[in-house]
Amino acid sequence: MSIFTDVIEDFMDDFSVYGSSFKNCLDNLCEVLARCEEKNLVLNWEKCHFMVNDVIVLGHKVSAAGTEVDRAKIEVMTGLPAPTNVKDVRSFLGHAGFYRRFIQDFSKIARPLTTLLCKEVKFDFSPECVKAFEEIKKAIITAPIVQPPDWNLPF
Repeated sequence: MSIFTDVIEDFMDDFSVYGSSFKNCLDNLCEVLARCEEKNLVLNWEKCHFMVNDVIVLGHKVSAAGTEVDRAKIEVMTGLPAPTNVKDVRSFLGHAGFYRRFIQDFSKIARPLTTLLCKEVKFDFSPECVKAFEEIKKAIITAPIVQPPDWNLPF
């Protein structure tokens, strides 16, 4: 991490190099690759993707348009049957919660489901729970693209 602190904002074990133009992207890529070479770092070429218009990062599709949910993950979520026990509810909410930033009022919608996770609450997948479950699935399918504002325009 200390090798790239001056060129990368957030760093995990994977990172993306991008730019505002093709030339800018190439310049940034050259700088990162030169740093790798200088520090004798070895890249896993099977994991390297160059000059792509969009990429999947941590379950999100990132492109010039902004950040959106990964359609492959959504298809799995939409095919899920209604939960039949607390473990199923916890699993569903865990997966759906990953996309909560795309769903307005997620916690309000999910409240009937989260209530089922409380101790000493009898598991009753009521019509309100069914409604919440279906509403969350629908919201994930129709999730908007989150993009940064255009700082040149007035707010």
